[in-house]
Amino acid sequence: MASSFGNRLFQTLASVRTGIILLIILGVVAAAGTLILQRPMTDADQMARAYSPGTLHWLDRSGLTDVYHTWWFALLMAALGISIIFASINRFPKAWRLLAHPYRQAEPHFRAVLPTQRTLAIGDAEHATAAVERAFRKAGLRPRRVTQNNQTSIYAEKNLWSVLSVYVVHASLLLILTGGIVDAFFGYKGYLMLTPGQSTTKLEQTNGITRPLPFTLRCDGTGQENYPDGTPRKWWSKLTVLEDGRETLRKEIVVNDPLVTHGIRFYQAGYGMTGDVESVLLNVTRGADTRQITLRSYQAAQVDADTTVSLAEFIPDYVMREGQIYTRSKDPVNPALRLEITDRARQAKSEVWLFPATRQQTGNSPLKFEFADLQMAAFTGLQVSHEPGQWLVWAGCLLMALGLVMAFYLVHQRFWAMAIETKNGPALWIGTAADKNREHFVEGFNRLIDDIRAELVNESGEATIPAAKTLVRA
Repeated sequence: MASSFGNRLFQTLASVRTGIILLIILGVVAAAGTLILQRPMTDADQMARAYSPGTLHWLDRSGLTDVYHTWWFALLMAALGISIIFASINRFPKAWRLLAHPYRQAEPHFRAVLPTQRTLAIGDAEHATAAVERAFRKAGLRPRRVTQNNQTSIYAEKNLWSVLSVYVVHASLLLILTGGIVDAFFGYKGYLMLTPGQSTTKLEQTNGITRPLPFTLRCDGTGQENYPDGTPRKWWSKLTVLEDGRETLRKEIVVNDPLVTHGIRFYQAGYGMTGDVESVLLNVTRGADTRQITLRSYQAAQVDADTTVSLAEFIPDYVMREGQIYTRSKDPVNPALRLEITDRARQAKSEVWLFPATRQQTGNSPLKFEFADLQMAAFTGLQVSHEPGQWLVWAGCLLMALGLVMAFYLVHQRFWAMAIETKNGPALWIGTAADKNREHFVEGFNRLIDDIRAELVNESGEATIPAAKTLVRA
C-alpha cells in the first residue's frame, strides 16, 4: 500500500502537467510581486498613500508586500524543483539508452516504417558500402560499420548530445530555484540614509530588525548633477569601507553602479536635503576692512586674531510672530541665521540675527555681516541588499541559454545504410531519422543521396545509375 502510494506520488510529481501547473502558479505569484508595491523598495509613506490601512494590513499579513522572501514562495520553488527532479529521473533512462545503446542496424520491420528513406540500385554490395562511407564523410558524418547476423550496415549520427538538452534546461531551472530559495532564507534587504561625514556599522532591515554590518561604512560626500533645464541627471555618493579602523575600499557610486563588498550591495537609491545647513558664506566688514568667511555648523570661523564667529542657529524658512522667530518649513527659501561673535581680547560675546532675504541684521555687534551664499546639507539614500543565491541564479541563466541553444539549434539525426535484396535485384537502402524538424532535414537527406549516387557512379564506373532502378519510399 505504501509502495503504491509512493509510486503514485512520484508519478504525479514527475508528470508534465504537475510541472506546468506549478510553473503557472509561480509565475502568477511572481507577477503579483511586480504589480504590488514591495518593501523596502517602496518607502512606508508611499505604501500608505497607495493602499488603505485595511488593505495594507492584509497585504503585509499575507506577505504580498515582500513576495520573494516569504516561506510560501520558497515552498512553491521547492515543489517545482522536486517536480523537475522527479521528471528528470523518470525520463532519463530512455535518454541514457539512446546514448549508451544506439539503434545501429536497421531491421526489416524498422526499414518498413521509417518515414524518410531511399533505395538505389547497385551492382556490388561491398563497393556500395565503400561509396556510402565516402559520402558520409563528405557530409561531415563519422560512419561506423556494424555487422550483425552476417549482414554489414553503415551507421552514423550527429548532435548526439542534443538529447540531453532538456536535462540541461532542467538543471538550469534547479540552479535558479535554488538561488531563489537561498535568497529567501539567507538574503536580506534594507535602507540606509547617510549624510557626508556620517558612518554606520548597522543596517535596519525591511522587517525592522537591525543587523550589524561586518565593517564600517562612511559617506564622504554626495551630490546631484542636473541637465541644463534643471532636471536631475544623476545622483552620486562617495563611500568608504573601513575595517579595524583602516580604509579598505573607496568608491563613488551612481545609479546602477553599486558598491559591492562582503557580498553586500549598496545601490544609489535617493538623494535629498536634510533641512540643516552645510556651510554659509558671509562677507564681514569691520570699519573699512571687509573679508569673507565660511561658517559651518560644527566649526567657528576666524575673523581676525581675536574675533571668531560661529553659527549658533539656522532656520531655513522663518516666520516672525509676536517678536519671536519660528520655523515654517525645511525649505531654504527664507533663511534666518543667529551668529555668535566671540572677542577674546575683551572676553566678550555678542550675537546677531541675519535675515538674507531682507538684508537685515539685528544685534549689538560692531561687525557688519552680508550674506553671500548658502549650501544645504544633503543626504544619500542607499538601497542595501545581500543576495547570496544570485550567483546560482546567474549560473542557471547561462546554463539555460546553453540548454535552449542545444534544444532549438541542435537536432539529433541518425543515418543508416545497408545493401539489401529487392525484386529488382541488389539495392542500397538509406534511411534517416531526426528527433525534431523532420521536414527541414529532408532537403539535406536528398543532398546526401545525390552524393551517394555520385560515389556509386565513381565506384561502378558507370555513367549514371539508372533512374528506373531507384525506389523511393518517402
